[in-house]
Amino acid sequence: MWALLSSSSPSVFGLSGGAAPGAWLAGFTVCMSLIVSIGAQNAYVLRQAVAGRHVRACVVLCVLVDAVLIGAGVAGMARLLESAPGLGHMLTLGGAVFLLAYGLFAWHRALFGTGAGLRTEGERARQGLLGVLGTLAAITLLNPHVYLDTVVLVGSIGARQEGGLKWVFVAGAASASLLWFLMLAFAGRQLQGVFAKPMAWRLLDGLTGAIMLTLSFWLWQGLE
Repeated sequence: MWALLSSSSPSVFGLSGGAAPGAWLAGFTVCMSLIVSIGAQNAYVLRQAVAGRHVRACVVLCVLVDAVLIGAGVAGMARLLESAPGLGHMLTLGGAVFLLAYGLFAWHRALFGTGAGLRTEGERARQGLLGVLGTLAAITLLNPHVYLDTVVLVGSIGARQEGGLKWVFVAGAASASLLWFLMLAFAGRQLQGVFAKPMAWRLLDGLTGAIMLTLSFWLWQGLE
């Protein structure tokens, strides 16, 4: 799918006329088609939404990161990453180690956690805003997959637009990101009743750990 999108001409997305609505729709469609997956970032945001911890801040951070990275790709950062394989190698190694540690920590919670169900207010307070956003930023930025999607793929497609339409494309992509993370936040809120049960938390932590460890292994394989 990545190869197909990256090799497509602007006319594929109805941009041959250079209309702003077409550029916005192209950015929205391409970004939404890539972001809808159960990845490390999505799993973490969903967990925070279920726990009711700093959800709005998480949504804002995710959308801002997507917009900045896609904008950087449109502005030419995609070519920089392609010409600096050493940087990509370091990002891959760091991402693999971080996801391995986080995955093992999630499995530790699933197997040995207290199983107290949905967190109390006192427990939420101990999970500070900076801690939540720091973890989310690390999960997002230490994963080279995010650069492949946002900077290299989406950014390179947006860079083909003419003049100011490039930034209309970025706005469309950011709109897709905002819609997706708002949907995750809403889904997490609706699931709070389910996660009043300790077993539900254990299952979510087990799934989160499996996702993180699978991604870590996938990144490690890419280093060979």
